[in-house]
Amino acid sequence: MPRRYDAKRFDIQHLRATAERCKNWGRWGPNDEAGTLNFISPQEVVDAGRLIRKGKTFSLGLNFDRSGPQRGLWGNRFNPIHTMLATGTDAVSGNQDAGKLRYADDMVSLPLQCGTQWDALGHIFYGDKMWNGYDARLVDSNGAQKNGIDKVKDRMAGRGVLLDVARQLGVDCLEDGMAITNDDLDAAARAQKVEIRRGDFVIVRTGQMEQRLARGDWGGYAGGDAPGLAFETSEWIYRKEIAAICTDTWGCEVRPNETDDASQPWHWVVIPMIGITMGEIFYLKELAADCAADRVYEFFFCGPPLPITGAVGSPINPMAIK
Repeated sequence: MPRRYDAKRFDIQHLRATAERCKNWGRWGPNDEAGTLNFISPQEVVDAGRLIRKGKTFSLGLNFDRSGPQRGLWGNRFNPIHTMLATGTDAVSGNQDAGKLRYADDMVSLPLQCGTQWDALGHIFYGDKMWNGYDARLVDSNGAQKNGIDKVKDRMAGRGVLLDVARQLGVDCLEDGMAITNDDLDAAARAQKVEIRRGDFVIVRTGQMEQRLARGDWGGYAGGDAPGLAFETSEWIYRKEIAAICTDTWGCEVRPNETDDASQPWHWVVIPMIGITMGEIFYLKELAADCAADRVYEFFFCGPPLPITGAVGSPINPMAIK
């Protein structure tokens, strides 16, 4: 088994100093609402398309249904509620014949961050500000007037890279509470012979989702203890100038957190200060197996959000294409 990370405990002063060092406000002008997605140039999208060689596609989305991970541990999130508005039973019974069309129709009710999803830049505040220095009060009962997920509906495509940290460390799943360090990320990249480049969608595998699915019990997956990115990786993300960071866990960062002074301290820095788009609850089993088989850990990635005006998150079915 790999070592459990000897957590570098820190206080609010260290958090705030890190936030200032990683601050990207104004980097793309005073009106920017896309953050690090600006690192993706048109040429980089073209180059990413050239990574498609086998025509093999992988869905990285967990099915949206009542068997999802939400078990009431965090806020008001619940699993999707799928309701049929019209059914084949209605049709065969003749209830629809007056309209001269037999059909099925349905609806779904769900928190936008209950399953595989993007966190929008309006999701987390640093004090009374959000990404690019916008006032947090611009997210009100009508939604996000700035930094809504709809502002980046055409920006989620480019080069994807899988960093399979669990496989690199020789385990099926990292232990809950194990923090993935900068060295772990770099070691995985070296072992996989893949370079992290500006504008990449970096996807980190811990194995936690696969473990819970195999067990048939989510347990505390959504809000409880978990392996995840150490707080120090916020500076790795800043230096690497990646476009987005994603994992197969509920919240990307390690839980329990490495400080008692803030909840989800890594979120405090990466979303409102760095301006990075974050993907959570990614399903990686088949992609990881294929990458291990052919030793190719880069691919074309696309994961457009639902363009819900003013939303601070969006469910997605992201795709990796090799």
